[in-house]
Parts: sequence; C-alpha cells; structure tokens
Amino acid sequence: MRNNQIKLGAIISYLSIGFNILAGLLYTPWMVQQIGKSNYGLYTLATSLITLFLIDFGLSSATSRYVSKYVAEGKNDKVNVFLGAVYKLYFIIDAVIVAGLLIVYFFIDKIYVNLTPAELDKFKVVYIIVATFSVVNFPFVTFNGILTAYEEFISLKFADFLNRFLTVALMIIALLNGYGLYALVSVNAFSGLVTIAFKYIIIRKKLPAKARFQKNDFSLYKKIFKFSFWVTITAIAQRLIFNITPSILGIVASSSAIAVFGIVTTIEQYSYMITSAINGMFMPKISRIYAGTDKDKSIMPIMIKVGKFQFGLNALIVLGFLFLGRDFIDLWVGNEYASAYIGILLVIIPGAFFNSLEIANTAMTVNKKVKYQAYIALIIGIFNVICSFILSGFYGAMGACFSIFIAYSFRAVFYIICHQRVMGFDMKLFIKECHLKFVPSVLITLLSGFVINVIITQSGWVWLGVKGTVIVAVFGVSFFFTSISRQSRSLLLKKIRG
Repeated sequence: MRNNQIKLGAIISYLSIGFNILAGLLYTPWMVQQIGKSNYGLYTLATSLITLFLIDFGLSSATSRYVSKYVAEGKNDKVNVFLGAVYKLYFIIDAVIVAGLLIVYFFIDKIYVNLTPAELDKFKVVYIIVATFSVVNFPFVTFNGILTAYEEFISLKFADFLNRFLTVALMIIALLNGYGLYALVSVNAFSGLVTIAFKYIIIRKKLPAKARFQKNDFSLYKKIFKFSFWVTITAIAQRLIFNITPSILGIVASSSAIAVFGIVTTIEQYSYMITSAINGMFMPKISRIYAGTDKDKSIMPIMIKVGKFQFGLNALIVLGFLFLGRDFIDLWVGNEYASAYIGILLVIIPGAFFNSLEIANTAMTVNKKVKYQAYIALIIGIFNVICSFILSGFYGAMGACFSIFIAYSFRAVFYIICHQRVMGFDMKLFIKECHLKFVPSVLITLLSGFVINVIITQSGWVWLGVKGTVIVAVFGVSFFFTSISRQSRSLLLKKIRG
C-alpha cells in the first residue's frame, strides 16, 4: 500500500508537472503579451517580496519531521497534541507577519526608487492582494506535512494538480474577458483557497490526526523550537537567493531586468518541479529506518537509487536546454528575452548535483542535523546577496544569475562534504554510482547535440521537437549501454518484454 502511494503519487505529480509546463509554455508568452512586460515584472516582484516575509520559523519542517516520527512509532495521541501546539504558534507568527507587511507597504516608494510612479501605484495594489492571501494561507502549510507523514501522496499530489489546473484555467478566462494584472493575482489567491479546502476535507475525513488544543506544554515548545530554530535560519537564508533577487534588481536595475529574471525563474521552477516530484515522499520511510521499525533497510541503497534517477533527469534537462534553449526562448517569449538563455543555464547546472542529494538531505532532517543545513544556507545566502548587488548593477539579470551559479555550486560541494563527515555516508561511492556513471552518456549526448544543431538548421516548434526527441533518445540509449551493468540491462529487458 505504501509503495502504491509513492508510485501513484509520483505518477500524478509528473502528470501535474507535465500539464503545468505545457500550459506554461502555451500560456505564459500570451499572458506576458496581454499584460505587458512591465506588469509581468511587477507581478514577479510582488510575489517574490511577499515570500520573503512568509518565514514559518521551521514549523512546517518540524511538522513533517515529528508527525512522521510519531506515526512511525504508532503514537497518534502525540500527533494531535503536537498539531495543537503548532497551530497556536502559526497564528502568533501570522500576526507578526501582518505587522511586517504593513510596515513595508508604507515604505514601498522609498525602497523601489527605480520604478515609475505608475508602476508603483500598480505594485501597491498587487502587493495588497498577494499579501492578504498569503496571510490567510500561512497557517495551513502544515497540511502538506500531515499528508506526507501519513503517506497520502495521491491526495497531496492531486491537490497540487487541482491548484495548477484552476490557476491556469481561470487566468485564461480572466484575460479573454479583458481583465488584466489584478485579475491574475486574484485568480492565484482563489485557486489557493480551493486547494486548502480540498486538503482540509481529506485530512478531516480520512486521517486520525485531529489537533488537540490544551494548556501550554513548554517542554513540547522547547523541543519544537530547538529543531525549528536551525530550520528558520535555513529558510531565511534560502530567501537570499531567488526570492530577494527581483528586489535587488528593482533597486539597482529596472523592471525590464526583473522581467528577464522572471523568465529565468519560471524555467528554473519548471526544472525543479520535474526533478523534485518525489521529494518528501521518502521521509516516512527514512523515519521508520531511524525508528528501527524497518531494521532490514538501510539508507545508502535508497540514496544511490533515487540519486541516480534525480541526477540523470537533471543532466538530461541541462543538456536539452543547452542545445534547444536559445531557439526555445525565441519561439516562446521572443528575442527581447534572449539573454535569459544564458541565465537559465547558469542557475540549473549546479542543481543537477544538489538535487541528487534529496534522500541524504531528508535523512539530515529526520536525524535532527538541520543546523548544518542552516550553516550552509546562511553562508551561500549572504555571499549571493553581496555578489548579486555588485554584479546586477553592472550586468542586470545576467549578473544576478551568475551570482546564483557560484552560490549554488558552493552549496552542492558543502553538502557533499557534510554528508560524508557529519552523516557518515560513503559519498565517494555515491559520486561514483550517481555522477560518474553518467559521464559516457553525457559526453556522447554533448557530441550528438552539436552535430544535430549543425545538421538541423531549420527553426520552428516542429524542428525543436525533432531535435529534442533525438537528444532524449541518444541520452537514453547511451546510458543504457554505457552506464548500467549487464545484469541490470538484462532485468530491464525482461520487464520490457513482459
């Protein structure tokens, strides 16, 4: 049953991602054309600014970690008490966030001095809409942790699909009826509220988890804060990468640079969605391993198996965009966003190595080693802010992307060292099995990609699709024959033959 939840959850997740990407490819350029480059930049700026304030002080991670732990140990009563305490903390934090958002609102004119008066007026309205929804939504982020802990992956991933489908469908309807920027922001909020309601119904009807509000248990709060303090540092530091960049560009560059970075962010998010579709699904399993209820299991084989899949998927995305990205950007949003091609490559290349560490990173959370994640995030976050201010002033969005490339490259190296020394994982074996095994197939695909671009010079979506299909086929076939053992090839062929 658990394996079915993971498999079906993953299938729904990839279907949802496929829909989101396809809709985005068709819808985003049309949407940008309808509302204009400046408004798209304001939309990107508003959402990124609000996200800076939505720091839950590690409570969502604490929920996932402790609820998974208690469920693995069969202590449902502790789950209910824990949720009651967490909800109290969420409402307190929500009140603080409201105060912070109000203060920022009154200083918007002084912060974004490079925006025109008309842009500032629009931005304030968008800010109010996004901020209101974010404050309402904030206490309910625990729902994801609860559904994950009880391994309700099918419901969780369907909720994500529902949110994406409603958002795109309602945005198209709004734009076709002549509504603009404000309608787009409102649609996002409405879709989010519907998704919250769906998750609440699932938890209420299917799961035994029921928050129990009782007198304050300071020993429980101490346990939560001890864990969440470091997660909070990580969350704050992570916002010093993508979330803060539009604001930096708004200060030292222009709304046009923000719009270009918005395209970079969109593709980076698509790439991340594809490669992180199964993220979090293994936390209950890892919790059972550490709890001793899965004594015959160990983390290293899971780490290598999932890591190999993640790295291969990332490598294919990077290679595909390397050879198809320039034409893709031109066909998708136009030549005025051509510089986004280099920016996208810069931000997705380091992710290929970091995303392959998903199981090891989850093990750190389960094993309460989150302070090391916080140290790494803080170092690269501060570095990125300093570097981004300097480079963005000279090179705009591309300067910001290069800063992220350097920061993310350091992040991957630091995590590999941390998993070796702190967690005790055999990272030499991991790198050999997950990264080095792909070297032959990557080199063959690189050579083939250059040849394909020389042979096929025609432009258009059809030819882009042809080249993409060939690159995927070359990567898959070369990996099959050069990167997996003869025994694994035989097993795979047997499964294919039935």
